[in-house]
Amino acid sequence: MSFFEVFLISVGLAMDAFAVSVSNGILLNNVRFQKAFRFGLFFGIFQFIMPLGGWLCAKNFKDAIESFDHWIAFILLVLIGGKMFFDSFKNNDSDIRNDKNILSFYNMIMLSVATSIDALAVGVSFAFFSDGLNIFQASSVIGVTAFILSYFGVFLGKRIGNVIHKNAEKVGGLILIGIGVKILIEHLF
Repeated sequence: MSFFEVFLISVGLAMDAFAVSVSNGILLNNVRFQKAFRFGLFFGIFQFIMPLGGWLCAKNFKDAIESFDHWIAFILLVLIGGKMFFDSFKNNDSDIRNDKNILSFYNMIMLSVATSIDALAVGVSFAFFSDGLNIFQASSVIGVTAFILSYFGVFLGKRIGNVIHKNAEKVGGLILIGIGVKILIEHLF
């Protein structure tokens, strides 16, 4: 597998993380380097680790992982997105958009796992390549790509959020739900 092929795979895998970064950038009250870096770091690390984990588990657990990975991603994204959407009706001022909650360790882990489950499945498929694929290099490309796209996604989201200010949390929640549904549909059909 060529570097270009791995790069294309990494861009595809990073699209969910990018979309989630955009939706959270919409919600952040104040976007700074540190906040965008946090999204990039979490998503990049998980996108790096998951293919390695998938590759390591491929021989024994391939069928078990493929049978339910999409359900985990769907449930996590719908729960987080649904909470964001319904919380937006509780209060109409900017207190809803609490950067501390958005950037919490728990929230970042949940989002990182939900957006990187596909990378786990790709790691499983990498285990069956016999053309000398270096899993560490491939995972590094995937992680760096996710980091870059997620980092810039937060800033793009903030620009969008400035335009849709009043409905930012509703839009962000619906985006997360939509990503969860997309993941589920892709795996079921």
